[in-house]
Amino acid sequence: MLLDSVRSLFGRHAHAPQMAAQTTEAALSLVPDAGLATDDDPVWPSARISVAEALWGEGFLFPGGAAELLHLANPMGLSAASSLLLLGAGPGGATRCIASELGVWVTGYEANARLVALSNERSLRAGLGRRALVEQWSPHAPKFPLHYFHHAMAIEPLHGAKPEEALAAVSLALKPGGQFVLVELVADLALDPNDQMVAAWVRLDHRAPDIPSELRMTRILGRLGFDVRIVEDISRRHMQQAVAGWRTAVRSMEATRPTLQQVAMVVREAELWLARFRLMRAGKLRLVRWHAIGRANAPPLFVPGPHD
Repeated sequence: MLLDSVRSLFGRHAHAPQMAAQTTEAALSLVPDAGLATDDDPVWPSARISVAEALWGEGFLFPGGAAELLHLANPMGLSAASSLLLLGAGPGGATRCIASELGVWVTGYEANARLVALSNERSLRAGLGRRALVEQWSPHAPKFPLHYFHHAMAIEPLHGAKPEEALAAVSLALKPGGQFVLVELVADLALDPNDQMVAAWVRLDHRAPDIPSELRMTRILGRLGFDVRIVEDISRRHMQQAVAGWRTAVRSMEATRPTLQQVAMVVREAELWLARFRLMRAGKLRLVRWHAIGRANAPPLFVPGPHD
């Protein structure tokens, strides 16, 4: 049975500590009963969004959901007097969480049009339309309002974007002295697209294998005028949160008895996360957090270095 497949896949990680405090226990519907609409998004169809929200919480596409987001944001000391650029807004859970919990004016940016529309629809219903707005951005031509935001956060923003261009656009959007929290996947050695583990992950995640190294990202931030204060490998916490989310979702599936079509969508998502796990456990991928502060006289444009 497909449900048994999902359970057995994540049962291999039973040694991972429970992270119940950082996982949403709300009984979200795992996948809608209706099949995919003919005009649904090819990367983020409604059923996949529903699976992700059952795993991580409404509006979130990453493990830990709201608790992890606030864990990342709290060191910035955000307040109602702050404005925040949030790159990688997904369905808007992150923008609404920060706006409601910290009182911040948040402008989220998301590359996927389906997620942008869903985010703004939900923010309007929640009465947070202006305070938690999400706009679409192009990873191929990133551009944000010039020197407009006090601070910025970016949650895995390089899905299809060149790091130099994306980070330069964020730096230009910040006021002098603005803080920047970045979370991104890195590969210490170039990923081999012919490697079966890499090829599976690339296919399932709809992305290219050109993942930057931690050193390259840190050097880019430095040349953009940021004072990099923290570089932290958060891979272990990330995997623990993911395992906890999947355990909760599997329990929900056992209670709701989903159809085979619904479980098939869950299994596909499980395959994606297992491909990511395997690369992390093999040391080929890591998830890293940077906390940087912009200097008052930062360089206006990015100047490529010899290794970029």
